[in-house]
Amino acid sequence: MRMNITVAVAGASGYAGGEVLRLLLAHPAVRIGALTASANAGTAVGRHHPHLRPLAERTLVETTTENLAGADVVVLALPHGASGPIAGDLEGAVVIDCGADFRLERAVDWEEFYGTPHAGTWAYGLPELLHAGEQTPRAQRAVLAGADRIAVTGCNVAAVTLAIQPGVGLIDPGDVVATLAVGYSGAGKALKPHLTAAEALGSAAPYAVGGTHRHIPEIEQNLRRAGAAEPRVAFQPILVPMSRGILASVTAPLVGDAAQVRPAWEEAYAGEPFVHLLPEGQWPTTAMVVGSNAALVQVAVDRHADRVVAMCALDNLVKGTAGSAVQALNLALGLAESTGLTDVGVAP
Repeated sequence: MRMNITVAVAGASGYAGGEVLRLLLAHPAVRIGALTASANAGTAVGRHHPHLRPLAERTLVETTTENLAGADVVVLALPHGASGPIAGDLEGAVVIDCGADFRLERAVDWEEFYGTPHAGTWAYGLPELLHAGEQTPRAQRAVLAGADRIAVTGCNVAAVTLAIQPGVGLIDPGDVVATLAVGYSGAGKALKPHLTAAEALGSAAPYAVGGTHRHIPEIEQNLRRAGAAEPRVAFQPILVPMSRGILASVTAPLVGDAAQVRPAWEEAYAGEPFVHLLPEGQWPTTAMVVGSNAALVQVAVDRHADRVVAMCALDNLVKGTAGSAVQALNLALGLAESTGLTDVGVAP
């Protein structure tokens, strides 16, 4: 294993940046380099992430290409739209973007949902993404091997994709309905009245209602990659009073043989280090995956409605963001994919 890979993290004061750092502290091949921030530049890491004791006294510096230059890997944990100008000047480094800037392949999708010019498309950082005709996800790992520009999956996208993608060919992809319970860390650290404890505790609140969520075109893009000709996703997230986690419930009409449903999921995820199909009758919960890079999946056929029901639980900050970033880092640098990661959660 190559040792002393220097990794710099931009946006290190936020939730995603902090989770990247937590994982990198356990990575045997990594040395943590520059840590940058915008408004929080000049403050200590411990002020924002008191749990990251080995880094508590490090000072965050301004997010500039000069401060990030020289690292072997740069992880960008920046707001959407901020990665492009920084990434363009980072020569000689593997750049991994945890934001949305480079995920979408079609400029029209980006412009419709984000309202700015499309910055381009990078290798997509969800190693378990199926490609059309695949029974097990191998092609996406080949895409990531040796890549020097990687766009990490959206957290909700990972949950929906991993739940339903094995069903392409058995479901009608034009009628996919996804309802998600999402923890508040997915909204970031910005101080907004509706994200305060007084508003959130004891309440479940829908957001991005009416097909407006920016993850919709990314989910449909993944289903097209898996072989769906014209996918259409009705997507509705709901904030629930937990700090982290996503539970995705995804349904679609059954058009294939019901007897082939579970075998399709078994084949897709056989031997996967982090995506696990649970035993029949056991359904995933967010408590099962807290702090881990695991995605737990279950599937059944609703014979009354003649629909496939698939569920996925994952930690939005780990498998949904930072864990997939570290998986992609490992693949890009030729390391074992699971280096520095665990699928063991924290309970209770």
